Amino acid sequence: MKKILYVATITEHFYYFHLPYLKMFHDLGWQVDVASHGDVELPYCDNRYEIPIRRSPADRDNIKAYKMLRELIRENHYDIVHCHTPMGGILARLAARRERKRGTKVLYTAHGFHFYHGAPAANWMIFYPIEFFMSLMTDCLITINEEDFIFAKKHLKAGRTVKVNGVGYNSDRYFPVSADEKSRIRKEKGYSDSDILLIYVAEMNANKNQSMLIRALAELLKKNSRFRLIIAGADNYNGRCPALAEELGVEKNVDFLGHREDIDDLLHMSDIAVGSSLREGLPVNVMEALACGLPVVLSDNRGHRVLAQHGKNGYLVGLNDHLKMAEYILNIAENSELYSELSRNAVDLIKPFSKESVMKNMKEIYDLYIRG
Repeated sequence: MKKILYVATITEHFYYFHLPYLKMFHDLGWQVDVASHGDVELPYCDNRYEIPIRRSPADRDNIKAYKMLRELIRENHYDIVHCHTPMGGILARLAARRERKRGTKVLYTAHGFHFYHGAPAANWMIFYPIEFFMSLMTDCLITINEEDFIFAKKHLKAGRTVKVNGVGYNSDRYFPVSADEKSRIRKEKGYSDSDILLIYVAEMNANKNQSMLIRALAELLKKNSRFRLIIAGADNYNGRCPALAEELGVEKNVDFLGHREDIDDLLHMSDIAVGSSLREGLPVNVMEALACGLPVVLSDNRGHRVLAQHGKNGYLVGLNDHLKMAEYILNIAENSELYSELSRNAVDLIKPFSKESVMKNMKEIYDLYIRG
C-alpha cells in the first residue's frame, strides 16, 4: 500500500482547506496520515499523529516535534510527504531528509512567503535564507500567487516549482443569493434591511490589522449612520480592536463575532467585504466574499492584488489608508449601478479560484508523483 503524510502546524489547516485531497488519496487506496497539533477529527485519515509543532521558531517544543516527525517518517517509509505552513514545512522537510534519499517525494505548499516586495528588511534577512536552504530539500514547491512563483523559479532551488490558485473556495456554499434570502438571513441574525453591512472574516492579530477597518468605519459614520462592521474571527490581539472601537465611539456599530461556523450566511447577508491585512498569500476569505457577489475594498498587498481588480470587482487602497478605504466604501454604497457592476464582475472573475479548478490543478501535480 502506498502512503502519504500531510504535515502542518495545526490540524484545523487540513479540516478547512485540504479534506478533498485526503479523500482523493483515500479513494485511491493510499494510507493517509496527518501529523499536526490539535484535536480536530479528520475524515479520510487513517492515522492522526499529535505533534507539538509551534508557530514560533524559538519554541523548544519544535525540537521535540522535529524528532517525532523524523522517527515517524523513518518508520513508515512514506511515498509522499506534503507539508504546509511555515513551521510545518521546515520541520517536515528537515525530518524527511534521509528518507528522501531513499525515494520519498517531498512537496511543500508555500501559502505566502514572509519575504516579498515591500517586506521589512528583517524578513528578507531571516526568512529568505531559510527558504533557500529548505528548497534544496523540496521535490516540488507549490506557490499560490504570481509574485512568489516568479521569485521561487528564479531564486530558489526546488526540484520543481509550480503555481496553483490557492486552496480554492467551496462553490457549494459561496454563491450569490436573492434579495429575499438576504433579507431572511438578516432578520434571523438580528440585522435590518436598511443596515449597510461591511464584513471581514479573519482572526484578529497584528497582520490582519482590523484597526484600519475600525478607523474607516469611524469616518463612514460621519456621513451615514447605517454602516455596521462585522468582524468574524477569534481575538488573538488581546482585546485591542474592541478597545479602539470604544475609544473612537463606534462600538455600537461593530460586531465582534469571534470564531464562526456560519460564514456563508454572514457573507450572504452582507453588502461589501473589506480587508486590511499587511501581508497575504492568497486569502480564501476574499475568494468566498467575491463568489457571493460582494464588491471588495482591500489593502494593497500581493495576495489581494491577485483577487481584486481595481475598478472591476472592487478597489485596492494603500496599507493603513483608512480614509481612502472609507471613500471607496461610501462610493460603492451610494451608487447602485456601480454596486451591481462590481458584484457581477466579482462572481465572474473569481471562478478560476473555485475548489473544482484548484483540485484539477493539484491532481495534475500529484499525478507526477503518484505514477512514480
